[in-house]
Amino acid sequence: MNDITGLTLIETLKALEEKKFSSEELNKAYLERIEKINPRLNIFLEIKKNPQNMPAAIKDIICTQNIRTTAGSKILSNFVPPYSATVIDRLKEKGIGIIGKTNLDEFAMGSSGENSAYGPTKNPWNETKVPGGSSSGSAAAVAADLCTFALGTDTGGSIRQPASLCGVVGLKPSYGRVPRYGAIAMASSLDQIGPITKSVADARLVLEWISGPDGKDSNCVDPASCKVTPCAARGCLAGVRVGVPREYFGKGLDKGVEKVIREAIKKLEELGAEIVEVSLPHTEYAVAAYYIIMSSEVSSNMAKFDGIRFGSGREDFGPEVKRRIMLGTFALSTGYYDDYFAKAAEVRTLIKQDFEKAFEKCEVIVGPVSPTVAWNLGEKIEDPLTMYLSDVYTIPASLAGIPGLSVPCGFSDGLPVGLQILGKYLDEETILNIGEIYEQSTDWHNKKPDLGKEA
Repeated sequence: MNDITGLTLIETLKALEEKKFSSEELNKAYLERIEKINPRLNIFLEIKKNPQNMPAAIKDIICTQNIRTTAGSKILSNFVPPYSATVIDRLKEKGIGIIGKTNLDEFAMGSSGENSAYGPTKNPWNETKVPGGSSSGSAAAVAADLCTFALGTDTGGSIRQPASLCGVVGLKPSYGRVPRYGAIAMASSLDQIGPITKSVADARLVLEWISGPDGKDSNCVDPASCKVTPCAARGCLAGVRVGVPREYFGKGLDKGVEKVIREAIKKLEELGAEIVEVSLPHTEYAVAAYYIIMSSEVSSNMAKFDGIRFGSGREDFGPEVKRRIMLGTFALSTGYYDDYFAKAAEVRTLIKQDFEKAFEKCEVIVGPVSPTVAWNLGEKIEDPLTMYLSDVYTIPASLAGIPGLSVPCGFSDGLPVGLQILGKYLDEETILNIGEIYEQSTDWHNKKPDLGKEA
């Protein structure tokens, strides 16, 4: 049965169609695997014992009707939503079931998976390492073959970074492509729901299922621009210009990670792509601008958790959530608003313009997802600034609202490395096509963590 759990989403759909196994057998195989592996890795906060249809894992910040949704926080430990998020209803229409809700940094605030009130998730490649965050459980679930695919959310890198650290595919769609209705808001001008999958083709399919306006999220774009066509020119990148930003290869980038990323870029060149150096000059200000904008929106969004309407009181917030609420409240306060929030908003515009200018020279921009591979559990938890800097390559795309894809591209120190492919606004098609051509010309996506005899 365990062979079933190693299949991609598309392979699973085909096998079900050809009646190689039943939906019941599929779910049984996944549940047996979860039972063996989940106690070690702490991936699921809620497991559905009798899931129907195709088993997907859902980040526990996305509301699921009649299934507990905690956002990784004590405050919502007993919250059972009376409705589902739009993306959940859309998956249901496609015959997708929920096998479980995955662990995450509390209210999606964190880059390591260690800020959950329910304990840290561990990396399937090495249980002493972090899986990345905040979609820690979703990325680990896909890497450990505990679901066919997962949904996560990405505000400043929370899909791409754990996907990179766990050796799976992660897609942050353009801001507004996927409706956020039913996702518990962290920073409303940045949050985006997206897929974490075993292949690029799977990510394309899930994106198609969940895209387009729902009448509830006013930022959602027209469905006419939401069709993502499969890659036609397989194995050939002739005529494609790939931008490499000089700012993404400087101080702070681990030498082992840089070597792997350079080899991936070389592979793109061998496949016919023209490599072009581009500049994103305001990159150095991205982390500072992001933490001001994001924490300001956090302080506003968290105000509803006042102990009156939802769950318990604010004393149940974890330290990272409290830190961001205080930072945001300060940035928005009288006398400081112009110095902090207004300036950060200006920097955001400059970063967006950097990308627009760079895309005049190329179709996509590539580089690292994370400056390092997965680090030790507990290593950065007492040093928030070091933790924040781990998102230095994912934050700029979030501020600009453009799509980003993480594709497995090798290993450093025995741990996975992801190649980040960034595209123009609403041009998911190009990054998915290039990602798929790269994926099919390498074997990295087929590598699986050795979870021992228990698996």
